[in-house]
Amino acid sequence: MAKLRPFRAVRPAAALASRVAALPYDVMSSDEAREMVVGNPYSFLHVDKAEIDLPRETGLYDDIVYQTARDNLRRMIAEGVFIREEKPCFYVYRQIMDGRAQTGVVGCASIDDYINDVIKKHELTRPEKEDDRCRHVDVCDAQTGPIFLTYHARPAINAVVSAAMAKTPLYDFVSDDVQQTVWIIDAAADIETLIAEFAAAGSLYIADGHHRTASAVRVGKMRREQHPGYSGDEEFNFFLSVLFPDEQLYIMDYNRVVKDLNGNSEAEFLAKVSEKFTVAPYNGEGPCRPQQHHSFGMYLGGKWYLLRAKPEFVDESDIVAQLDVNVLQQNLLTPILGIGDPRTDKRIDFIGGIRGLQYLADLVDAGAAVAFAMYPTSISELIGIADAGRLMPPKSTWFEPKLLSGLFIHELS
Repeated sequence: MAKLRPFRAVRPAAALASRVAALPYDVMSSDEAREMVVGNPYSFLHVDKAEIDLPRETGLYDDIVYQTARDNLRRMIAEGVFIREEKPCFYVYRQIMDGRAQTGVVGCASIDDYINDVIKKHELTRPEKEDDRCRHVDVCDAQTGPIFLTYHARPAINAVVSAAMAKTPLYDFVSDDVQQTVWIIDAAADIETLIAEFAAAGSLYIADGHHRTASAVRVGKMRREQHPGYSGDEEFNFFLSVLFPDEQLYIMDYNRVVKDLNGNSEAEFLAKVSEKFTVAPYNGEGPCRPQQHHSFGMYLGGKWYLLRAKPEFVDESDIVAQLDVNVLQQNLLTPILGIGDPRTDKRIDFIGGIRGLQYLADLVDAGAAVAFAMYPTSISELIGIADAGRLMPPKSTWFEPKLLSGLFIHELS
């Protein structure tokens, strides 16, 4: 039984929302962030990537970075850039990209649900990334980036969301070609309905934001140690989330680019690939986009090829083994290209599908050795793996659009 509760959001003044809202901290470099905030003192990147306000030689994890984030947030609240909601509420957050909408409920999920596996995971986390967000949350005394959760759609939740959307929105603007709209849910009856419906929904699933979730839970545990008489109702027991019904979510391809052929010539590489895949030159227009499971586009030597895994090398009985990212890893990336751990190997890069397949070809033409276009993982595969208590290989899913940071802040005390 999942516990979701409303919260007193710190959120932008309506006139400034479009200037405050920013892409998540981990989708751009510090240099890119510095360019993005030129002429915009309100950008939330001044909080989420506070190194942009410090000398370039400052280490990303220096204490001053977190202190600057805290100071910037407090200053923006004091100056009226942000307002604090008068009472706990839920919100509706809709994003429309390329004509497709996803609409979620904004609230606070329970760290105990994460600990007890009511909120299910499908990825491992990296300690250094956890440590960074843990310090950020702790020093700022606030969660500044929402966790992207999903759940099995429920008609009663849809009804409350639809009724809220019939009212005047708090925010409605376009950011990077994505329509961003927010409504408030403040009626007691609607709040109670959502609490009850999410409690009845069973499991929740992390779609995107495993590191932010793990960090929020770590901070919650730290605060519990600091307050041994805690009741469980304190804000540090909960973390900021946006919950989308599974039927609305869209996962894009998460593609691979490898810097060298591990000592193979192109001819030797193709011969080895042909042992476990059928390999055919692609004669269609534009890049080769795979149209079904266990097929891959491959760009090598200025040409696109279509690869199909031979059935005898795919274990369809195993929910993880049959994932295309795993099929490619186990049958090509590891045995032929020598990439044993894709999380740490510097020879491989992962490219979100939002960049398009021509970007893969451009990287190879500019000096990389080979690129692979993937067939996207489905939301049903993600949920099935999480329900089985299994983990996906690294970089299996790329969700779009990204949730903007700065529209909702959850204070911990």
